[in-house]
Amino acid sequence: MLELQNCLNEFTKMHDEFIRDWNQAMSSGDTSSVERMSEDYYVAFFNSGNEKPIIFTKQEAINGMEQSVRHFLGASKRFENRVIRLRDNKNAVVFYEQLIVKDGEVLARLFTIENWRLINEKWMVIRETEEPVN
Repeated sequence: MLELQNCLNEFTKMHDEFIRDWNQAMSSGDTSSVERMSEDYYVAFFNSGNEKPIIFTKQEAINGMEQSVRHFLGASKRFENRVIRLRDNKNAVVFYEQLIVKDGEVLARLFTIENWRLINEKWMVIRETEEPVN
């Protein structure tokens, strides 16, 4: 149990750094520090209702992320109501509400679920699910 708690503490510290890196990317436009995806990573983006999700590959997601950061340059990302759960000492899931805020105005809100895996001693996102909050 202590080993799992240590793993959770280390993962949480890494994810806190990931959040800081996101805010740096939002102000600089450089997304390289948040490109922590496994080779077979994908993201499923749900629009509304019971529409099927749009699936993006790693490269498509990186391209979209770069475009989004350029579009929202100068805004900040807030990661609210974050919950971290370890499946085991090599797999974690993070749930949160993601807000993009600029000049005090919320420009976008998304529910996000990230699935992380420890690969070669480094935490990598293996898949992600996003859904806008209206």
